[in-house]
Amino acid sequence: MNIDWGAFTPWTSLAGGALIGLSALLFLLANGRIAGISGVLGGLLSPGGDGRHWRVAFVLGLVLAPLFWRLAADLPPLVVDADWPLLIGAGLLVGISTRYGAGCTSGHGVCGVSRLSPRSLVATLAFMASGFATVYVVRHLLGAPL
Repeated sequence: MNIDWGAFTPWTSLAGGALIGLSALLFLLANGRIAGISGVLGGLLSPGGDGRHWRVAFVLGLVLAPLFWRLAADLPPLVVDADWPLLIGAGLLVGISTRYGAGCTSGHGVCGVSRLSPRSLVATLAFMASGFATVYVVRHLLGAPL
């Protein structure tokens, strides 16, 4: 394994993680709601869902934040090394899994684990174990580069 030390940014990564945690905490304290994107987006897309205004503002913030960041600095290049059928299949699997798992990886991992939710702890362990197993199979058993 090779580490690209030029792209290794522990302090900015730590600051970014702290900002994500702080924003999730402030969102919970201010609104009494969990900042899991699947719940926010699911409530926005369901007919007659409650809290449409804050949900729209939340999603707009996610979309507009990189555009505002671009005013201060260049965005990293976007590189997608997959074809459309694979991306569509992966998106469908994520969507289905989000419904069955009662939340997405970020909702369980950031918001649930920080609240010591047993369901989120188990879900996050399952996500991580699945990721480890997938990398092992693809990289070591199938020999494909990641």
